[in-house]
Amino acid sequence: MSLEKKMAELICNYSLGLKEGDVFLVRAETVSEPLVKEFVKQSLELGAHPILRMMVSEQQAIFYKYASEKQLEFIPASVMADAENITAQVYIDSTDNTKQLTNADKSKMATYAKTMRKVRDVLMDRESKGEFRWSLCPYPTQAMAQDAEMSLDEYTEFVFNACKLNEADPVAAWNKVDKFQNQVVDILTGTKEIRIEGHKTDITFNVADRKWINCNGHHNMPDGEVFTSPVEDGVNGQIFFDLPTSYMGVEAGGIMLKIENGKIMEASAEKGDDFLQSVLDTDEGSRLIGEIAFGLNDNITKPTKNILFDEKIGRTIHMAVGASYPEAGGKNKSGIHWDMIKSMSDGKVYADGVQIYSEGKFHGI
Repeated sequence: MSLEKKMAELICNYSLGLKEGDVFLVRAETVSEPLVKEFVKQSLELGAHPILRMMVSEQQAIFYKYASEKQLEFIPASVMADAENITAQVYIDSTDNTKQLTNADKSKMATYAKTMRKVRDVLMDRESKGEFRWSLCPYPTQAMAQDAEMSLDEYTEFVFNACKLNEADPVAAWNKVDKFQNQVVDILTGTKEIRIEGHKTDITFNVADRKWINCNGHHNMPDGEVFTSPVEDGVNGQIFFDLPTSYMGVEAGGIMLKIENGKIMEASAEKGDDFLQSVLDTDEGSRLIGEIAFGLNDNITKPTKNILFDEKIGRTIHMAVGASYPEAGGKNKSGIHWDMIKSMSDGKVYADGVQIYSEGKFHGI
């Protein structure tokens, strides 16, 4: 069975649970057309109503080059109508140029991110009420394979394995992930303070009364993480992210953050420092911490410069600056949500002073 067919079946049936009457939005670049067609077929067979929102190659680069301030601040009525009416959405993470935004005007990108926060807030509010569900999945391209320093065949196999499409029963495989990660959630639930120690890192997170979420493939594919949103003014210390990440198509690495009472007071990056500073100044919520999470997918072992995979790398933690998650109890709102990743192969984690994690693994499971 093809990757396209297996992926569409997994997302429609397991991740989204599409059913008759669902208004199903598919967002993608034209390069992913073979997978888009499978989504249309699968959703129609399930009785849903598919809607396509397609972008042409390098459309984002063109937009940020030529858009005026007025155009950057404009939200088409159709975009808001989608946010208010769709019941399910899949975004296909696929492009034929992963570097198209490297030289884009960062102030324009920040302005547009702030504009689209209104749309994001509508979707997150509807999701919290059970009116909307979403999923994100990859479709391999030459550009993505090059970023990962693999051939297209190697990268396609990597995607297959990371998403467990190579398993005889991918749904059963993800149910097994769900069971394991529920044990992680049990360890963390009820904790008031998480402390993380590691290379150039000593940081504490107030997580009292916050909910830990088991990410088991119902949103991101691939998945494999457990996360929460810390108390907004309850993060203190410093943290160094040694693994490279890409945000808005721009690569950054060697990021150091110093945080006081939840707010990033100092920030630097060995690569992409100017971009980091511009993103952190996007809006009033962009210097707060929206998420702290553990990467648990051992089928993903190294960075590929794609956050969909990299934040799930086994034996890592990641932290996001910007918007938090209402379902976890988070209250911070921002137009950005940037995940930054740290290897924990030599790190330690304490819950209310008791060590629960070392060498990339939770104790006791």
